[in-house]
Amino acid sequence: MEHQSETGHGAIHLPSPTAWPMVLALGITLVVTGMLTSVFISILGVVLILASSVGWFRQVLPVESHEMVPVLEAESSIASQRHVIERLPVSSTQRTLLPVETFRITTGLKGGVAGGIAMVVPATAYSLIKYHSLWYAMNLMAAGGFVSWAGQSDAFLAQFHIQGLLAALAIHATASLLVGLLYGAALPMFPKWPILTAGFLAPLIWTGLLYSALGIISPILNQRIDWYWFIPSQIAFGLVAGFVVNLQARVRTSQFQALPFAVRAGLHGAIDPHDDETHGEGR
Repeated sequence: MEHQSETGHGAIHLPSPTAWPMVLALGITLVVTGMLTSVFISILGVVLILASSVGWFRQVLPVESHEMVPVLEAESSIASQRHVIERLPVSSTQRTLLPVETFRITTGLKGGVAGGIAMVVPATAYSLIKYHSLWYAMNLMAAGGFVSWAGQSDAFLAQFHIQGLLAALAIHATASLLVGLLYGAALPMFPKWPILTAGFLAPLIWTGLLYSALGIISPILNQRIDWYWFIPSQIAFGLVAGFVVNLQARVRTSQFQALPFAVRAGLHGAIDPHDDETHGEGR
C-alpha cells in the first residue's frame, strides 16, 4: 500500500526495487533444464537460487529497505479515437427485447411429454412392420448406452428386455423434455405459421445435425437406424409438441409491461405520430 511520506512533501514511501526475484526464477529454470541436459546447468541454477535467496532476504530482514519516490503532478487528458456512430432515436414503442410474450417452463415440459408420446407411434409401427416386434426400436435406443449390446443380432433386439425398457424410457424422456423446453422458449420467436416451422423445419435441422454426429455419439445407432422412419418420428414430435405448446397461455415479459398502455391494450392507432416521423427521418 502506498503511504504519504511524513518527512517530505511530494514523495511516496515505497519498497526499494530489487532484481533478486527474477534471479531466483532464473535459477529454478536452470535447475529444471539441467535435469534434461547437463548436471552443470543444474549446479549453476542452485548457485543462483542460493545467491538470490540471500540477497532477497537481506533486503527485507531485519529491516525492510525503502526509498522515497518523488511525485510529479501532471494533468492527463483522456482522448478517444473512436468514431461516433449514428443511432436511430429510441422511443417507448421500440422493443429491445424479443419476444414481449413467452411461455412458462411447464409449457415446454407439457409439449415435450406430448411430443414424446406421439413419437412412439411411428417408432412402434416401424418395429412391427419390419421386425414384427414391439421392442426393436426401444432396444435399439437403449443399445446406445449398453456397450455389450453393440454386437447383438436383430433377433436379440426384437426380444423384450427389462433393462432395455428402463434405459430407453430414461433416454427418451430426458431428450423429449429437453426439446420440449427448447420449443417453449423458441416458439414465440418463430415467424408466421409457427406450428409448421416447429413441426417440419426444426426437426429436419436437428435430424441433419444428428445424421452428421451420430457416428461419434453412438456407432450402433448409426449402423442400424432407419432414417426414412426416424424423420417421420421427429416430425410427429415437432407437430404435436408445437401444437400443445401453442395452446398454452403466454406470459407477458417485463419488456411488455414497459410499453405504453395504448400499445398493451391493442390500440395501435394511439401511438404518437411524432415517433413515426422521427423514425422516418432516422431511416
